[in-house]
Amino acid sequence: MQSLSKQIDATFAKIAKQAQIFIAYSGGVDSHVLLHLCALYRHDYQLHAVYIHHGLQEVAESWGLHCQATAEQLQIDFSMLRVNAHPAPGQSPEEAARNARYQALQALLGNGDVLLLAQHREDQLETVLLQLFRGAGLPGLSGMPAQCQFGKGQMYRPLLDNSKQAILDYAHAQNLHWVEDPTNQQNDYDRNYLRNVILPSLKQRWPASAKTVSRSAQHCAEAQSILTELAQELLNHVLRTEDNTLTINTLLSFTQQKQHLIVRQWFKYLGLKMPPQSLLSRIFTEVIAAKTQSDPALTLAEHSVRRYHGQLYCVPTFAVFDMSEKQWPRGQSVLTISNQMSITAKDAQTGINAEQWQNTLVTVRFRSGGETIRLPGRQGHHTLKKLYQEAGIPPWQRTAMPLIYLDDKLAAVGDLWISADFYTDQTTTRCVRLVVDGFR
Repeated sequence: MQSLSKQIDATFAKIAKQAQIFIAYSGGVDSHVLLHLCALYRHDYQLHAVYIHHGLQEVAESWGLHCQATAEQLQIDFSMLRVNAHPAPGQSPEEAARNARYQALQALLGNGDVLLLAQHREDQLETVLLQLFRGAGLPGLSGMPAQCQFGKGQMYRPLLDNSKQAILDYAHAQNLHWVEDPTNQQNDYDRNYLRNVILPSLKQRWPASAKTVSRSAQHCAEAQSILTELAQELLNHVLRTEDNTLTINTLLSFTQQKQHLIVRQWFKYLGLKMPPQSLLSRIFTEVIAAKTQSDPALTLAEHSVRRYHGQLYCVPTFAVFDMSEKQWPRGQSVLTISNQMSITAKDAQTGINAEQWQNTLVTVRFRSGGETIRLPGRQGHHTLKKLYQEAGIPPWQRTAMPLIYLDDKLAAVGDLWISADFYTDQTTTRCVRLVVDGFR
């Protein structure tokens, strides 16, 4: 085990001098020691102590003042960020506070900036055990990484290989003064129960448990890294990049274990929460294995997994929004349909004549049935139903596809087609192209 100061030295050696370094500072002993160690670099780096005010305890305000005074004494810039950490229905208070805290800290970081956190080896032990009790796989059993991408910057945990006792010894030797959170003694929270009730007995029997479990977490992290590389290679064989869907026949050509690995990697690729085993099983039984003529859908929190034309989709779950006719304000480039959908009119070399766009009444409607359109380069009028089928537009997208009318004539179907009556490709004419965001 390296000394605390050597760990800090090694961390700062990885950080560019122009980077802004944010130190998460709660006022507790761990973050106070981290801040004190970092203060040695205050003349060489841009250091910022950040206190997150969760608003959950009356003493939080006085803790913030304590943190501010300490930062000023160490000649380090200070800021206090207030967050809403109240849990949503079904969410644990710990998760709500952590998510609110991380979102606030992530917003601070620009390209190349760094966040420093004060977690130590006992924190790692608690994290791995909690994940084990929840039935986690390799990602959970890997625990907390010492370094990882965080927003636009990087997150470091320079004290992760150090014991709690080493931190306390340093704090007493330096005569530091810190705050104690009384909720740490409330065993209603899983982590507190583990820390206060289980771990003392565990460490009495196995004194080196924090060190050995931390080593196991590193082994899991290495294995997960290799598995992630394999999963991405497999996903590349199955993924259709133009719409981020999976080709089902190709997916089913792999073993069941690899199928599950691919779907998990797909969720990660889409930026979604990793699906538990129960959800994976339902995707295969309720969606992929559904009858051919059906339109199966498995609804998650904010997304739905669906099947169409041999492809597996994961699409936003649309909230019901106002589908009445909307008038596009003249001179406005963006029209917001709902909190999930907007349409932007952008300058282009081909498309709808810009002068015509600006001087006519533009309205947006939604499909009622029977609409037809004449397309450039094609004879006659075509029903939208037929065009959607030809283009392979999934049924759930057709109803929500905005139809743009100019003076009560159908001019465009979302950003898919422009009517031949309004289309121009003359290079000397300024044109408008529509871009629909938020529902594919």
